[in-house]
Amino acid sequence: MLSGHDALVGLLRQRSVEFGDFTLASGATSDWYIDCRRTTMSAQGQLLIGRLGLEAIRAARWVPRSVGGLTMGADPVAYAIAAASATQHMDPIDAFSVRKEAKQHGTGRRIEGNFAAGDAVVVIEDVITSGGSALQAIAAVRAEGGTVLGVLAVVDREAGGRAAIEATGVPVVTLVKASALRS
Repeated sequence: MLSGHDALVGLLRQRSVEFGDFTLASGATSDWYIDCRRTTMSAQGQLLIGRLGLEAIRAARWVPRSVGGLTMGADPVAYAIAAASATQHMDPIDAFSVRKEAKQHGTGRRIEGNFAAGDAVVVIEDVITSGGSALQAIAAVRAEGGTVLGVLAVVDREAGGRAAIEATGVPVVTLVKASALRS
């Protein structure tokens, strides 16, 4: 029987890894691309990522009120972790989304969902490359009065993003390293 980690690596390889010529969100070019959404938005991926993400948060000894990050990559991961937490016999962890910019109508919020000033949160990322998306989410949470306990990513492309995030004093935990997906 496969471990949860091995099952996630297999699912990512099957659904999310493509080879070719790509420009990444960071602006860098690559001969391979990881479209995590194909895994994070799948039924099997939701179950695996929810359980593994929750385990990683607990192992890091983080006790967040909620989890979330820059929409759209972080959304399914945050929702999976929130759902997994509801099945545990502990306080559930809710989810939130960070917009790329504040809404121009309604409440004008940049952070939607279960977040309030003073909350301790874990920022979620699907794939860390340069760290830019996670850093944007961290800045938004801090600007709204939240405390960031750490960043949890599904995949670390091992391209310097983790170090960029950790240089701001925020610890990073990842479920899978990109090198495991290329082998």
